[in-house]
This record gives sequence, C-alpha cells and structure tokens, in this order.
Amino acid sequence: MAKSNLASNFGFMASTMLLFALLMASLHTTSAQIGVCYGMLGNNLPPKPEVIALYNQRNIRRMRLYDPNQDALQALRGSNIEVMLGVPNTDLQRVAASQANANTWVQNNVRNYAGNVKFRYIAVGNEVKPSDSLAQFLVPAMRNIRTAIVAAGLGNQIKVSTAIDTGSLGESFPPSKGSFRPDYRQLLDPIIRFLVNNQAPLLVNLYPYFSYDGNSAISLDYALFRSQSPVVSDPPLQYRNLFDAILDAVYAALEKSGGGSLEIVVSESGWPTAGGGARGATNIENARTYNQNLIQHVKAGTPKKPGKPIETYIFAMFDENTKQGNEIERHWGLFLPNKQPKYQINFN
Repeated sequence: MAKSNLASNFGFMASTMLLFALLMASLHTTSAQIGVCYGMLGNNLPPKPEVIALYNQRNIRRMRLYDPNQDALQALRGSNIEVMLGVPNTDLQRVAASQANANTWVQNNVRNYAGNVKFRYIAVGNEVKPSDSLAQFLVPAMRNIRTAIVAAGLGNQIKVSTAIDTGSLGESFPPSKGSFRPDYRQLLDPIIRFLVNNQAPLLVNLYPYFSYDGNSAISLDYALFRSQSPVVSDPPLQYRNLFDAILDAVYAALEKSGGGSLEIVVSESGWPTAGGGARGATNIENARTYNQNLIQHVKAGTPKKPGKPIETYIFAMFDENTKQGNEIERHWGLFLPNKQPKYQINFN
C-alpha cells in the first residue's frame, strides 16, 4: 500500500514538473516572439552598453540592428539577445562585387562576435525597390553573404534574407487576392527562389498605420486591434484587424510567386506618437494601444495561419531626431533618450 502510494505520488510530481517545464517553455517562446528595432539616427541617444542593458531590463529578447555598429556588437557580447543584423543598402554593391568582400564583411561583423553574440538573421538590404540603382546588387549580395556564412560554419544558425515593404503588393483586398506588383516581380522572384532554396524567411516591414492614414474607409479600431467582430470577410476566413489582413495578403502573394513554403518575419511594425498625418492618429495613446495589442496578438497567428506565432520586431526603441524625411519619421520610439518609457508597455 505504501509502495503504491509512493508510486502515485511520484507520478503526480513527475507530471507536475513536466507541466511546469512545458509552461516555462511556452512562456519563453511567447516572450521571445517580440523584438525591437534599434535605430541610431539620433544625436541624443544613450551609450550602446546602456541600451543593451535596457533591452535586458525590459525583457526584450530580440533586436534588429540596421548596420554592424561595432560598439553595439561589443555591448551585445554575452547578453543572450538574438540579433537581426543588417547589411546596409550602401554596402550592397561592395558585397556583391566579390566573394572576398562578402567574406571580409562576415569576418569583421559576424565571425568576430559569433562566439558570444547570438546572431539570428542577416538582413541584406532594407526596402530595396526595383527602380533603385542598387537593386541589381541585392540578390548577388545575398548569395555572397550566405556563402560566407556557410563557410564560417554558421549556416544552420544564421539565416540570410532581405526586408521588403508592403508597397510591393499590387493587390491586397481581400487578403486572398494578394499579389505582388508586376514591376516588382523581376526583383522579388529571384529573392523568393533564394529564400526557398535556403529555407530562410522573408522579412516584411508592415505598417497598418500608413494604410489607415491613407484610406478613410479603414476604421481606427480595425487598425488598433480593437474590433470586436469581423470587419473583412474573405470566405472562409474573417478578419478583425488590419495587421492580419496585410500579412495574409503577403502570404497569398508568395503563394502566387512560388513562395508558398516561406515563413514571414515581420521585421518592422509600429505606430508613431507625433508628426501629423492626414487623419490625426499620431499620438501616444494610439501608439501604446497598437504596440501593446501587437505584442499580445502575434502569439496567436493570423486567420490564414492560426496558432502559429508571428516573429515581430517593433519599430523602434527610440525616437531618431536626425532621421531624414517627413516629421513623422522621427517619432516612433518606445523609450525617451533618458531610457524612461514614453508610455507604459509590457513585453511579457
């Protein structure tokens, strides 16, 4: 009797421990689904080590870096933060010109740090458009960087991709009709083939804010994840938020372009706190609502891919006061230069 009791107690304890382990693994997976983009186009930003410490203090487990800033890479050593590292557009021609140039780039910016920096992706180029003079160098640069990564023994750890914007979509409504613009296909088709062959995800910068601001038919609740009932019907699927609709439109476009097997990583998304806009929606409350709801929402997937968490990077860690372009470009930060949150947000 005692032996039987012991066995049943042990079984209960074992199952409880297993349940706890699974819960912790689940918590780790969901919390790690969100990263934050660390842009540096500001003259009032904290020192790099303080920024990396802030990521850790706030439990932000992933970071997008737009270029291989050596001070930031040094500060990332031993941090356990997973990194998406960018090859800037200005480097594309040089990296595409020869394998030796790509090898040097990877040696200086990846291999020199790979022992204690957790690189996850190399994003070769950002939002390169077919009309850009650099477009011809994009896929050759991706190939050369990938070859250098494999030669360094990091091919299984680090995926090579590029980030596109949703301006590449020709049709997006309803989401199942999603397709790429004909003028983008010459650029995108070889990118898609490269990603399929190397089982790497496509990186997509996805901003419901701009769709909302440019289309008076879109409600603010739909853009901010606040709609309580379906807004867009695309049988058999129903959409309650704009983020899912845009993302599934990109998935539909990929299916029509030979990329049906690809995953998408949302490499930028966010909401500005100031800077104007046609519909006056740039304020702290809308930014807080969008980003907090985004953090919760990406754990659950989209109607097209339910239950599949969406790896997503919020733009951005700080306002960038020297960034070029319209005023709105300088007001996307989650944190002030003094490292205090611009508004309260929970990354868990």
